Amino acid sequence: MKSYSLRAIKFLLIILIALIASFQLWSVKAVNAGINDDRFDGNIYVVYAGNGSLVPSKVAFADALKREAPIILVYYLDDSRDCKQFAIVVSRMQEFYGKLAYLIPVSVDGIQNKASYATNETGYYYQGVVPQTVILDQNGKTVYNGKGVVPFEEIDTALRKVFNFAPRDKSSTLERRSFNEFNTELVPQ
Repeated sequence: MKSYSLRAIKFLLIILIALIASFQLWSVKAVNAGINDDRFDGNIYVVYAGNGSLVPSKVAFADALKREAPIILVYYLDDSRDCKQFAIVVSRMQEFYGKLAYLIPVSVDGIQNKASYATNETGYYYQGVVPQTVILDQNGKTVYNGKGVVPFEEIDTALRKVFNFAPRDKSSTLERRSFNEFNTELVPQ
């Protein structure tokens, strides 16, 4: 009789432990992050743009300035709804201009808080808004500063000017503006 009651008590304890564990599982809130909220759920370029090659940047900003090529700075936060939605636009910039310009995503959390910055520091161009897109031409001059979620077409227009590409209404692909070589030879310089 003792063994039967001992087995019954063990069985009831196991059931009680299982019930307590299941109640604890029910009380845990699900972690749901998405493109329409400000929750962190990983690198936004991996999760929302399918392009983990953007972060970390292939070249440091100061080094890119020395190479005299156009630079696209994109300031972002991984836990910003606007930055999550803008990630696909950044991926498109890399698709079209990644071999022509340095695309440097800059996590705002990584910018050191200082009173002033030198022009070769990313903090110099940041204006407290995410996302923010800054385009520097070959000479390091700011030619575009877009704040917030801006359409790819607006950025594309600025980049077409930097690279002397034909306007979008004249060319669906990225090609240099044509000029008449014959006329340039006849015109006195």
